[in-house]
Amino acid sequence: MQNECYSTGRSFLSWIGGKSLLADRIIPLIPEHQCYCEVFAGAAWLLFKKPESEVEIINDINIELVTLYRVVKNHLEEFIRYLKWILVAREEFERFKETNPDTMTDIQRAVRFYYLVKTGYGSRIKDPTFSIGTSRASNFNLLRIEEELSAAHLRLSRVYVENLPYQQLIQRFDKPHTFFYIDPPYYGCEDYYGKGIFGREDFGRLREQLSGVQGKFCLSINDTTEIREIFDGFRIMEVPTRYSVANGKSKAVGELLIMNYEQAIQQAPDLVNRRRKR
Repeated sequence: MQNECYSTGRSFLSWIGGKSLLADRIIPLIPEHQCYCEVFAGAAWLLFKKPESEVEIINDINIELVTLYRVVKNHLEEFIRYLKWILVAREEFERFKETNPDTMTDIQRAVRFYYLVKTGYGSRIKDPTFSIGTSRASNFNLLRIEEELSAAHLRLSRVYVENLPYQQLIQRFDKPHTFFYIDPPYYGCEDYYGKGIFGREDFGRLREQLSGVQGKFCLSINDTTEIREIFDGFRIMEVPTRYSVANGKSKAVGELLIMNYEQAIQQAPDLVNRRRKR
């Protein structure tokens, strides 16, 4: 069951492949459930936008991201105290980038990662670069930090944060009352989050695991012939969205929602498209 409870309406992070624009199309398709489980959390846009579920779990294999979530949830005041005295400057960015996070406390580590994501170009995780330009201000807004993070802190207060490979997470929490939201790296962009984390062969492994789950799932992914072939046999819906591109512009694209339940068709018939003829 979903509870009409606290929702911030937005994530405190930007993220490559984040679902800020698509979340409002996916949330009405979520079936009745007791446990909500986000397998590849990233910026967790669905979690922050949707009503609160009885049990909620977000997971990511990126330990820097997971540490950030845990610190915002459990050590918000100290986290904000660190941030208030940080300059937005290329030298500061490079200092953080060159610092080994393993030498830092969890709070320092979370500050480092948050700063690199907020002040880096395109929210790149792998080899980030400092973002600066003449047409817009920095995303690192010292005047809004406490407000944004306080809202995130409240939303995360009852959320479990895990740091597991996707196979282990799905296996551990797969129950008839679980709903999995699955947002893996896009096909053809598997290395954007780091080498060896998720490979091309993982799409087939994921498909095999999902074919036997007890719970319900919705998987969002870019629309490619290969993805359609791999996930043939599941319900596939096409939804329009936009991807951010250079110079702050965006382009219209189609994305796929892949599901193992009928309710999506009942709730949103306008989103259903016939499969492409082969």
